[in-house]
Amino acid sequence: MIRVGIIGGSGLDDPDILKDAVEIKSDTPYGKPSSDLKSGKIGETDVLLLARHGRNHQYSPTQVNNRANIQALKDAGATCILATTACGSLRARIDRGHLVILDQFIDFTRFRKNTFADSFEDGAVHTAMAHPFDPALRMNLYENAQALNLPVHETGCVVTIEGPRFSTVAESKMFRMWGADVINMSTAPEAMLANEAGIPYAAVAMSTDYDCWKEDEAPVTWDEILAVFNKNADNVKNLLVRTINHLSV
Repeated sequence: MIRVGIIGGSGLDDPDILKDAVEIKSDTPYGKPSSDLKSGKIGETDVLLLARHGRNHQYSPTQVNNRANIQALKDAGATCILATTACGSLRARIDRGHLVILDQFIDFTRFRKNTFADSFEDGAVHTAMAHPFDPALRMNLYENAQALNLPVHETGCVVTIEGPRFSTVAESKMFRMWGADVINMSTAPEAMLANEAGIPYAAVAMSTDYDCWKEDEAPVTWDEILAVFNKNADNVKNLLVRTINHLSV
């Protein structure tokens, strides 16, 4: 039976997309997840919804307990995870409001717990991570975005920074040289843990700004990000609903 876990980023954790929603109290050996799970249905598919930053966006990127989030979804029976995230664009071709179906990440975080193995006392744990995003889930997202006529990019590399500050111009230009296409503060540790837990994982990123590499524009502000985000959030929600209704994994 398919049971889809959704990890909703800022503003993309709307429980109203679920029918017959009930709350599941959650606790794990790694502590409590960012929010209790909402369990319900999209179409005929069982869905679990988790708010990455908490229901009131009270957790900064560094504070998010990614291990508890992934473990809570696994304990509740999630057979795959679809994640959403806002991001900054590092490429001119990825405009504000465009969606990117991520296929690679660069981890530039510093303080995150990114493995369930606190020690090798019970054996070494070295999880393969060459292709961290599930190809079948990715293709489902991409094809359904096309069907909805959304501006979408089939691939993209995200660099995840620690935050909560934004990048310097020098950092932003460096990330472009490294081959990153978009930038955020959430995806890399989450993807690592999902892979270690054996749960297929895919993420759709919504571009809200051009970070600060594009020096013909003023540096991005949080208010500007929110404005673009709120304008396009329904596109991501509609994509999730359509994708889940068409999943065959």
